[in-house]
Formats: sequence, C-alpha cells, structure tokens
Amino acid sequence: MIVRKIIALFCVATFIVSCGGSKKATASKRTKTASRKTEVNREVNKIKEETAKPKKPLTTVSYKEKVQNYIFEYAGIAKHEMTEYGIPASITLAQGILESGAGYGDLTSKANNHFGIKCHDWTGDRVYHDDDRSQECFRKYEKASLSFRDHSLFLKNRKRYSKLFTYKQSDYKSWAYGLRAAGYATDKKYPVKLISIIERYNLDAYDAEVLGKDYSYEKPEKTKLAKAKNGEYVVQKGDTLYSISRRYNLKVTELKAYNNLKDNAITIGQVLKVQEPDDDSEEF
Repeated sequence: MIVRKIIALFCVATFIVSCGGSKKATASKRTKTASRKTEVNREVNKIKEETAKPKKPLTTVSYKEKVQNYIFEYAGIAKHEMTEYGIPASITLAQGILESGAGYGDLTSKANNHFGIKCHDWTGDRVYHDDDRSQECFRKYEKASLSFRDHSLFLKNRKRYSKLFTYKQSDYKSWAYGLRAAGYATDKKYPVKLISIIERYNLDAYDAEVLGKDYSYEKPEKTKLAKAKNGEYVVQKGDTLYSISRRYNLKVTELKAYNNLKDNAITIGQVLKVQEPDDDSEEF
C-alpha cells in the first residue's frame, strides 16, 4: 500500500511540474512577441514622424542669377544663329531674356516660346496666353533651340524686318530701335530695355566672338559725360529729354527734331545734338 501511495504521489507531482513549465514557457513566448511588436510599432512611428517633417523651402533665385543662368545656357545657340542668319547674338539673347522672363515666364514654361512669337501663319502646336488681348494664340515648340531657330527665320523671312539686315552686326543699338520701328513690339521702351540688358550683361561680347574681334568694355569718360562738346551731349544715367532740354534751354520738340527722334526713349551713352545742326550735316 505504502509503495502504491508513493508512486501515485510521484505521478501527481510530475504532472503538476510539467503543466507549470508549459505555462511559464507560453508566458515567456507571449512576453517576447509583445516586446517585438512594441519595437516594430516604435520604428513605424519614428518613420512616420521623419516623413511628416516639413521640407526646407527652395532658395529664392534673384533676377540677376536667372539672367546669368539664361546666358550660360543659350549663348551658344544665339552665336550659332548669328553665324547662320546674321542676327546679332546680343539682340537674340536680350530679346530672349526680356520676352521669356529670363526663361521663367509662363509662355516659356508652357510652350518653350522664348520670343513671344504669335501664331500668325503657324501650322504647328499652339497655346493660348494673355498678352495685349486675352487668350491670344502663340507658337509652341518641342524644345528651346527650335524657338531660337524660328526667331531667326521669323526675322529673316519677313519683308518688314529686311531693313535690320542692312545694319552692321556689331551695331546692336540700331537693331534694337529697328525691331521696334518694324513693329516687333508695341512697347515704346522696347529698344531701351534691350540695350540696357545688352550693356548690363556685356552681351555684345558674343557678337565680337562671332565676328572674330577683340572685345573690351570701355566706360565713358567722365569729362565726356559732364558737358557737351561741339554741340553734342552724351546721355547719362537718370537723364530724360525734358531734363536735357531744360539744361540747354530748348524745347523737347526741338531736341527731338535735332536728333530725328520719333519718341522720348533715350539710352545711356547715346549722343544727342543739343543745337540746331548745319544744313549740310548728316541726319542723326
């Protein structure tokens, strides 16, 4: 009897120990699983937090930087067009900068149109854009170089621009005024704006490269700017026809007549006659 009781007690004890060990192991597994889930959740939350961080704002590009980037990117094309069609590279670049907002304008972004050329007899792709009137038709190009080429052909193949090609390729001022006179733009200050861009960024240096000439930028002499010589005056920064006419006791209409000016636009460095020219003198 005693032996049987001992055996029975031993079996019961063995069963209890085995059950307890199993529960402990299960609990341990659950603890490890829960711990792993917690770690994974923390990693996911961390990734979400990093993704949600606001992006740093893009650095604002100044207009001067935009223009310099434009020149760097398109000067080569402008020089090539000058070689092929005789249009000064300085004029092409200045027009491109002005018309396209240095490459950042809406029309340029939408249509690669760098020169504001409207549809006219165009049969290719087109876009509609507000200009002098609402939703006018403009030419659309696959890439910028095609816009530069079409600009060359636009000037070369139209009779009203033929006078431009009688000017020297180094005479960007005559080209600037000639474009306005031929009706390229309605803005009366268009020539002054082109000349200002050319002189500010020394774009005529590219004309000199194509023509094989040495280029050197020379500032006007102070003595030359300070007073008139031989009945002439060199326009300084801030001058207007009115201020010059007051200085020499003239009427604006007289000053314009002496210099054969059709409007009031003048540019820095421009030579103006400030006294009535002799009958045998050449027209300005």
